[in-house]
Amino acid sequence: MQEIPVNILALIFAAAIRFVVGALWYSPVAFAPAWRHLVGIDEAQMKAGLPRAIAVDLVGSFIMAFVLVHAVVYAGATSVWTGAAVGFFNWLGFVAVILLAQNVYEQRPLKLFAINAGFNLIALALMGALLAVWR
Repeated sequence: MQEIPVNILALIFAAAIRFVVGALWYSPVAFAPAWRHLVGIDEAQMKAGLPRAIAVDLVGSFIMAFVLVHAVVYAGATSVWTGAAVGFFNWLGFVAVILLAQNVYEQRPLKLFAINAGFNLIALALMGALLAVWR
């Protein structure tokens, strides 16, 4: 297996991108009200679970950035556009497929899939773009 040099600062920024996109995406002015309605929780329940969710999401975002930088290097992506494409194809092949199947099995509305998948699509494309140009 090819050894990939990892820029820790780039990984931290890529993870931060996902976290910021998520904070904006699931904010009250964007999709939080619809998301809460679709998953069946109220604002108090959401706020009560937020500290644990944030901790899990931060760790997950860092792991995602670590794996994505390897995909970016293996793909030979060196520009914003090719990095975003790597993020897109990783989203399409892994995230979208899993979220859609889970959504169908749980008999949830496609709007919930669109909200969750849209967030991950934007986050992965931006992360891939950053990781392709900042090594």
